[in-house]
Amino acid sequence: MTSTSDNALTNLAQEFREALRLGVYMFRRLDPEGELTAAQLSLLSMIFDAGLRVGDIAKNLGIKVPSATEQIIKLERAGLVTRQPDPDDSRAVQVAITKAGAAAVESANQRRNAMVAELLQGLDSQEIEQLAAALPVIAKLNSSFQN
Repeated sequence: MTSTSDNALTNLAQEFREALRLGVYMFRRLDPEGELTAAQLSLLSMIFDAGLRVGDIAKNLGIKVPSATEQIIKLERAGLVTRQPDPDDSRAVQVAITKAGAAAVESANQRRNAMVAELLQGLDSQEIEQLAAALPVIAKLNSSFQN
């Protein structure tokens, strides 16, 4: 790669990161009347399909284990998650979502999706097509980062 293309990729990376950062702020402000904070919804969504160890939750959220544990305790007290022994390691604990937790996630997602759909109505058809075309690329980047 040439220095010019390196600079172009670095500039694109900066713009992409900034757009994502501002997007995260926007999504955190959605649904201020909802029962779940953005962090709680993120944690519940993370374990929606399968339980995770506390350390993995902390890593995925970019926080320390004690902070993740604090969030988990709050969600457990609300009946939204349970902690159970890890089937692969009896010394470890897995956090799993409850039926009430799954229902809370689905409800929050429906409200937040409706809010975002309302925002999308402000875009013209070309912008909507561009956004739709960008989603598989973003999914590919997310997938490559997780591996």
